[in-house]
Amino acid sequence: MGNIFRITTWGESHGKAVGVVIDGCPAKTKIDLEAIQFELDRRRPGQSKIVTQRKEGDKIEILSGVENGISTGTPISMLVWNEDQRSKDYDELNDRFRPSHADYSYQQKYGLRSVAGGGRASARETIGRVAAGAIAKEILKQKFGVEVLAWVESIHDIKANIDAQNVTLDMIESNPVRCPDPETAQKMIERIEAVRKNGDSIGGVIAGLAKGVPAGWGEPIFDKLEAELAKAIMSLPACKGFESGSGFGGTLLHGSEHNDEFFVDDERNVKTYQNNSGGIQGGISNGMPITIRAAFKPTATIMKAQKTVNLNLDNVSISGKGRHDPCVLPRAVPMVEAMMALILVDHALRQEAIR
Repeated sequence: MGNIFRITTWGESHGKAVGVVIDGCPAKTKIDLEAIQFELDRRRPGQSKIVTQRKEGDKIEILSGVENGISTGTPISMLVWNEDQRSKDYDELNDRFRPSHADYSYQQKYGLRSVAGGGRASARETIGRVAAGAIAKEILKQKFGVEVLAWVESIHDIKANIDAQNVTLDMIESNPVRCPDPETAQKMIERIEAVRKNGDSIGGVIAGLAKGVPAGWGEPIFDKLEAELAKAIMSLPACKGFESGSGFGGTLLHGSEHNDEFFVDDERNVKTYQNNSGGIQGGISNGMPITIRAAFKPTATIMKAQKTVNLNLDNVSISGKGRHDPCVLPRAVPMVEAMMALILVDHALRQEAIR
């Protein structure tokens, strides 16, 4: 993914390791290993009682492209070793397909599939994205003064009331569900725990925000900034919906209500009174904060018996085993941030090349 800042992820859920190769990272960029590890710790399993209890340290190793904490301009390769696979938990799946998983579609595409852990379809593949995204976030911060944040806005039918412009990382990280509204976060945690005990799962919505993006990033037609963001976010496991700016809610407004009128502030910066465009107009950033929302479905693996088919096309039943997230959203927050950062840093470098 990407044009100038380009990433390739590799590895399977129950393979020896997972990782990423980054091409196009500018030379002499400060590479903060602790910052990368911080992001991976946010997405790793076993971090709280409301996520999967797979025990992985997810310690990052940098194999190339970095010397003395500085990028050399050559490809950066990073990996994390898998340590806590329990492939026997998937023995029942050798001849049958899990409902709403990628089992059947992978089988039809390739003629075979990685049964244990789902292989490349597992969210464990996102380790590479988050590691690369951490570097992208550092470039955006160091070179362009851009900050990327995401948080849980809703879980099932519980929705938080959040002033997006005042959200901080500390507020997001103040609770295990990563919702910056403490009172609502507690309700979300209780709902997730109740659903987990019942052997079920739930989904929700994550909001994303990029502050400090200057006007001019993005391309006018096929690589519109919101189109690139949509593709990146929708490539995440379990993501089923994307909105930019006002999104579907904007359909309920008249043009006179929806239009973002311009003004010049005291520092001679062009601003808009509201931000229904989500910081993007004509596929190009307009200098206002970029806002997105992403919908994540309930986790496909549940402990309840469900109907399915097997390799012989017999109707059979199946029930989940092993360790799985009852709700993917708390761990998906750093994934959303990473994908936003990867798109934005690529377009930042593309804009530098154009100008």
